[in-house]
Order: sequence, then structure tokens, then C-alpha cells
Amino acid sequence: MGRKSLHEEHENHERWLVSYADFITLLFAFFVVMYSISSVNEGKYRVLSDSMVSAFRNPTSSLEPIQIGELVRSPLMMPDQINDVSERPMPIITPMLPSVQQENSSKETSDKDIIEWTPEDIATHQAFNKAEAEINEIAGHVEEQLDDLINDGIVNIKRNKFWLEVEIKSSLLFPSGGSDLVPDAIVALDKLAKIFVGVPNRIHVEGFTDNQPINTVIYPSNWELSSARAAAVVRLFEQSGVNPDRMAAIGHAEFHPIAENMTEGGRAKNRRVVVVIVATMENRQDQRVYDFELLKENT
Repeated sequence: MGRKSLHEEHENHERWLVSYADFITLLFAFFVVMYSISSVNEGKYRVLSDSMVSAFRNPTSSLEPIQIGELVRSPLMMPDQINDVSERPMPIITPMLPSVQQENSSKETSDKDIIEWTPEDIATHQAFNKAEAEINEIAGHVEEQLDDLINDGIVNIKRNKFWLEVEIKSSLLFPSGGSDLVPDAIVALDKLAKIFVGVPNRIHVEGFTDNQPINTVIYPSNWELSSARAAAVVRLFEQSGVNPDRMAAIGHAEFHPIAENMTEGGRAKNRRVVVVIVATMENRQDQRVYDFELLKENT
């Protein structure tokens, strides 16, 4: 009987497709991962990154866990002060270490030194309070005497801790382009003079004009006009009994406006006389510090 010949298997030439399919799958997975990374939420990624950094870098706060319902330990407590909180709730009083007590004591001392006033500071504070009360009292008398004019908007009162300003429109005091007081002005200024006679305060009378030029024989410019108007008020106060040593007449011309000079209403506001009553600062060696001009610059 003859030997049966073995059947020779046919060689598979398409096995490379398996490796190729695996490669394509891996390549697809790679691009999917790359796409997901490119569209990551930056805010969530930053939170995750900070949390991981904090978790791995910060040391643990305690090596021994705290058992709930049992002993509660405090680093500043003495051994005999540890209580069992499971029996009854009690407040834990933590004593200060000597170093902490010394630090707080020195801090209290330094704070006390900061707020401690010298006798000169106390005297200055009392002088300021007295000056403010003095100005408020004079302002009350002025408002009482010129109540009607204040309501009509002809007189305006401004006060500060160190001085009082009585602003009067020139339309009440003077004719246009002149410095002679009209009869109605004399009545109003006499009321002010009666108040000023009984007080020791310095009085500055300041004249202001608008920006309209003037060129006459008597008033070549607004400097002369504003100064003459201030001087006219000072003369009336002197005739009414106010001590001339306490008064001064100042002309500002048109250079300190309080409104725009583009309209007639604004120019009318700028034409004014301001009577300034300065607070007295008694028993002060540095009286020059409280000069009116210095006070206006530093307030």
C-alpha cells in the first residue's frame, strides 16, 4: 500500500492586516486623546493642578488623628487641663505661653504710647473745640439777624472750624460800577456790626468783581473797584464801633470767580463781598500758625 502524501497548507499572505488594524486603532486612540487634551477646560484643569500641588507639598497638620467623642488636645494646654468632652461640653480655656503674654504686654504698651496725648496736644485740642464753638455761636447770631436775606439768596453763610464767611451779593451793597453803599446795604451791615462789636475776632472784608473790564478816572481796573468796595464795608464797621485793629480790606478783582462769567447770572454771582470772621486762638505761642491765610491753605 502506498504512503499518503501530506496536504501542504496554503500560506496566508494577509496576516499583515491584523497588525495594520491594531496600528490604526492605536493611532485613532492617540488622536482622540490629543483632541480631548486640546479642548480641556482651563479653569477645571487649574483647580485640579492646584489641589494636587497643595496635597503633595503641604505637610500634614497632625500625625495623630482626633477621635470624636474622646480627648481633645490643644498644643497650648497643660496635661492636667485635658477634659473628656464626651461627658459634658465645657469651654476650653487655653492659657498663653509666657512669650505670648510678654509680646501682648509690649504691644499694649506701644499702643498706649501712641494714643497718649501730651499736655500741649490736649491744649491744642481744647483750643480747636473752643474755636469751633465760638464760630458756631457767631454764625447763629448772623443767621438770626440776616434771616430774610439768607432766604432770598442774597446772603450766603459758610462756616468752618476756624472761620465764618458771610457772602453778600454786590447788588445789595453797591450800584453798578461804584463803591458807595446803598441805603439797604447800610441797614444789613449795621446788623453785622452790632454782632462784631462784642467779639474779639479778626475780620477780613474781601471784594470780588466779574471779568468785565472797567477803566474810569476813579477805578482804572477791577483791582481798584474790588478794593474800594471792601474798604467801604470796613469803614462802615469802624463807624459802627468795631475796633479797626481787628479788620482788613482785601481786593481780589475778577481772579477768584465762583461761577462762569459767560452769562449774566454767573457774573452776578461773582460780584460779591465776603466778610470773614476768623476764630481766636488764645494763649498760643505759635499764634502765627493760625493765621487766616494759612488756615485756608491747610484746610
